[in-house]
Amino acid sequence: MINNSDDRIVYSINVADIQEVANEVLERALTKEEVILVEDSIGDHIDWFQAIEDSIHRLS
Repeated sequence: MINNSDDRIVYSINVADIQEVANEVLERALTKEEVILVEDSIGDHIDWFQAIEDSIHRLS
């Protein structure tokens, strides 16, 4: 059954995703402290509105 609730999470990024990028870019895993810093700022670097708008426009 599909959950159509308005609070349903549509997209998420987990620590494994962050560590995968860190390993590729830095060739090492982030410390717990570094992960927290990334968590605190990652939303500031993602243009959510534009990502949603682009996805909506691709429907037509």
